[in-house]
Amino acid sequence: MDTFLKVGETATFAKTITEADLVLFAGLTGDFDPLHVNEQYARSTPFGRRIAHGALVMGLLSTTASMMSRRSVERGSTATSVSLGYDRIRFTRPVFINDTLTASYTIEEIDVAAGRSRSRVEVVNQDGEPCLVGTHIMKWVAATH
Repeated sequence: MDTFLKVGETATFAKTITEADLVLFAGLTGDFDPLHVNEQYARSTPFGRRIAHGALVMGLLSTTASMMSRRSVERGSTATSVSLGYDRIRFTRPVFINDTLTASYTIEEIDVAAGRSRSRVEVVNQDGEPCLVGTHIMKWVAATH
């Protein structure tokens, strides 16, 4: 298995979270918790306003993982990458409407024998404050033909 990637490589993706993102995500997932969709209710909470769904914030990492996969293929890898999951995800700060988030994905380890890579993942807001931290495990499935 050769990913054609190196330890230390990073992919980043930035996006401003909008009200539409919260509404569409609620509709997609069925998570209509008032903290996400009801401004009046959210004002009465310690956050003072609506916050983005944690899974929405985490979803930005899918883009960065895909960027790494495409980079690997562009460099000649025939392995197909699939996510084995995210470990030790922590939501360290709330995300609000109009926050601009940057998701980053940094390869920390490549285990050729196991066909896996482990990467540090992080999402920070426009002030550089971490909103999410964790680890991603990618499985690299070798071509069989």
